[in-house]
Amino acid sequence: MIRRNNYVLVVLDSCRYDSFIKARPKALRKLGQVERRWSYASWTAPSHYNLLMGLMPHLSPTHVFASEYYKRDFLKFNERLGCTDIEFKALVPRLYLPPFLKETLGYSTHAMVSLPVLNPKTPINVGFDSFRLMDQHNDMRAMVRAMKFSEEKPSFYLLNVGETHYPYALPGEPEESWPRIHGVHGVFKHMDELLVGGKLVRRKGKFFDEAQLRALRHRQVKAVKYLDTVIEEMFDLLPPNTYVTITSDHGELFGEEGYFGHGPIVHEKVLEVPFVEGKLR
Repeated sequence: MIRRNNYVLVVLDSCRYDSFIKARPKALRKLGQVERRWSYASWTAPSHYNLLMGLMPHLSPTHVFASEYYKRDFLKFNERLGCTDIEFKALVPRLYLPPFLKETLGYSTHAMVSLPVLNPKTPINVGFDSFRLMDQHNDMRAMVRAMKFSEEKPSFYLLNVGETHYPYALPGEPEESWPRIHGVHGVFKHMDELLVGGKLVRRKGKFFDEAQLRALRHRQVKAVKYLDTVIEEMFDLLPPNTYVTITSDHGELFGEEGYFGHGPIVHEKVLEVPFVEGKLR
């Protein structure tokens, strides 16, 4: 009997494609070639629902029917899971991966998330054996240390990683050193109250100056460089026969055309994301 792959889906929240490329991560590239793809949504919650429907960030192909693209893209799960017989219709009518993996393919299903908009009380927590909102919004290393793999059944993990989300803070960085942006900082100041919102910032009068925006972008690039070391640690801990997808739920705006952040914004930089995947061993 062929053992199905463990499958790990890592979502670097808010990480835009060119920030990822500028960081020049080495460990992440072990999976394969980094692709420039497009998210189906510009905000954390709807993007993660799409991902858990099996809709990975897309390539924006021309001269194709959307339905045919979805079917072909979904067939990629045969490679990810180590199968040969998964068809798109297998996901119908629920159109949701976690219960399909758990009930049909016998996976143990787990999620660890950093953003409170994905907390366990939301409808995203369907079909998971465990679903945890992390104690800190910026501690992927704690997620890696909590991952457990059974020898009896394959495992699926969703990791929503918050270091690349505003305020782009690394673990141990004092909160008083975080950039203070009115309307956004409160998302993290009151995480224990599960407050969300304030992703798009508009100030009366003067907008952020160029130096502030460059500093914010630099913080995201720095976060990717740091996460590359954590992902290297994760690779060392993953068991053989594990397939990994690393991407982002959406991008981020750092002043382009007067925008900052993500959410109700129509701009290519808020939809442009990195995508890399492959089997470690």
